[in-house]
Amino acid sequence: MTAPLLPLFVALPLLVAGVLVGVRMPRPARRTILLVVLVADLVAAGALLARTWSGAVLVEHVGGWDGGLAIPLVADAFSGLMLVTTVLLTVLTVAFACATGTADEPFFAPLVLLVTAGVNGALLTADLFNLFVFIEIMLLPSYGLILLAHRGRGSRQQVTASRIYVTVNLLTSTIFLVGVALIYAGTGRVSLGDLHGAAHTSPTALLGTVILLSALGIKAAVFPAHGWLGQTYPSMPPVVTALFSALHTKVAVYALFRVGAILFGETGPGPIALAVFTLSMIVGVLAAIGENDSRSILSFHMVSQIGYVLLGLALFTPAGLSAGVFYLVHNILAKGALFLSVAAVEDRYGRSSLGTVTGLLRREPLTAAAFFGAAISLAGLPPFSGFVAKLAIITASFSAGQWLVGAAALGVSLYTLMSMLKIWGGTFLGAANPEITEDDSHRIPFSFAAPALVLVVISLVLGVGGQLLLAPATTAAQSLIDPTIYLQEVSGR
Repeated sequence: MTAPLLPLFVALPLLVAGVLVGVRMPRPARRTILLVVLVADLVAAGALLARTWSGAVLVEHVGGWDGGLAIPLVADAFSGLMLVTTVLLTVLTVAFACATGTADEPFFAPLVLLVTAGVNGALLTADLFNLFVFIEIMLLPSYGLILLAHRGRGSRQQVTASRIYVTVNLLTSTIFLVGVALIYAGTGRVSLGDLHGAAHTSPTALLGTVILLSALGIKAAVFPAHGWLGQTYPSMPPVVTALFSALHTKVAVYALFRVGAILFGETGPGPIALAVFTLSMIVGVLAAIGENDSRSILSFHMVSQIGYVLLGLALFTPAGLSAGVFYLVHNILAKGALFLSVAAVEDRYGRSSLGTVTGLLRREPLTAAAFFGAAISLAGLPPFSGFVAKLAIITASFSAGQWLVGAAALGVSLYTLMSMLKIWGGTFLGAANPEITEDDSHRIPFSFAAPALVLVVISLVLGVGGQLLLAPATTAAQSLIDPTIYLQEVSGR
């Protein structure tokens, strides 16, 4: 992988999406092209991670302009790791969509490719305005995916949730753009290569930094701006929920790490951020316990888990940042497996409150195994990646002298386990419903359970062999604390 190939991460999905819209093709051809492009994207992301694993930084100034004028696409260990994880989850979610028939919609493939292009661009760009552009490229087709899945059969609740989702993201994008404008007014720059410590250069730049990071916090569903996620994600189609859980909020979290570390410089975001992220962790898990629907519980758990991830940023120590990056990757895998497991159950047995459909452990052992593995990983139990991630976060908190934060993280883990057991007991344990046992047509095929099982196996591998992920996570943390090489490559100096 070389730097001149970086634009292909954005250009290829965009080009293929245009072809799929303009050329009428049979369903098998559309699905095959979609999967081939995504697998190629995954292979390229893997090659990029291998190239940047030890700390190398690849930069391509699109258009050949000098640094500060061109659109800079930059790859390091952090962006490479995120590319591999997000594209992997996209491939498996699309495989699930192909199995369930969701991918048969004519515009499903091009919309997913447009989302992929936006995500790739947001993970690679080193320019604040172009970060805004790529986030919008990611969001616009997302609105289409929601409408496509609900077309002609959306309930009032689903339509309302879609409106909330669109409204919140449009408003947040406007706030984000205001922050970029204020940073530009205070510094005369929007390239990250020229913005190290910019929050301390002028009151205008500081205000812009606070506004911009607040907008990213809303997109990431951080407390107290977390309510929109719990009201929208449970009402989306299952495939869309699984896809968005790995992409939208996680891109915002990545941007908080990347942009926050550069704009605040050596000081980090400070104690206020530590308090907010700790409250997000606590409020999210308490809200999850109060729900009685699998997807609602999992959606509020996203708020709690994002709080865990961002604790690493708030601590702003090598151990904290490394743990945060590790936790971010783990959470994408575990949460994706949970949503896909629940989606498989809903596809065959319908959506209902916990306790309505029971006793699926013996009837659906593969789906049950996938859910159970992902659930205990999310709760932080060995031997899965969640154990390593939570141990690293708690240890980093104690090492930084934040004993209350570490104790809160440990306590939230217990409540996370309780809510996961709530879903497990209400869906997989107990006696099977008589009407279900009499009808074998409801059985979940292997193709439905396979994507979640793959994610659980990866989580197990990363739990047993934690160094496989800790190595690039540590490299990413070092780059965030000391971004000298990153900044020099971006600015071209």
